[in-house]
Amino acid sequence: MTTRILFVCLGNICRSPAAEGIARALMPELVIDSAGTSDWHLSEPPYGPMQAAARSRGIDLAGLRARQFEPCDFHRFDLILAMDGDNLHRIEALRPEGSETSVRLFTDYAPETGADHVPDPYYSRDFDGALDLVEAAAAGLKRALYPGA
Repeated sequence: MTTRILFVCLGNICRSPAAEGIARALMPELVIDSAGTSDWHLSEPPYGPMQAAARSRGIDLAGLRARQFEPCDFHRFDLILAMDGDNLHRIEALRPEGSETSVRLFTDYAPETGADHVPDPYYSRDFDGALDLVEAAAAGLKRALYPGA
């Protein structure tokens, strides 16, 4: 049973903390965290415009702090979800020998959207579009974890 999920993006200040907040709201019984593949924003809160966009949907990200993805995360989590292919490859490059932890694209859980990644709103400035996609993928993840619920 998947009970520990890690969401990963580049800086851990927009997409992955949004996914963490939304997934926690949908599935509070699970252990959910987020991280970034870069060390650019360590210990910083999520980006202000992302916090504002999430807050308008009832999701509070203020208490989250950025951290960097580490090889030990393969042992700490059952499922690691990357926001895009670049970050998926960075994650896989750190995979410890023998680890069988599943690493997938988060958008795999939202095939109906036609998206193959969650665009980075830090650059696109489309915070609501990113949140729409994260919400769709989080709902798909919940359906995959709890079929028939």
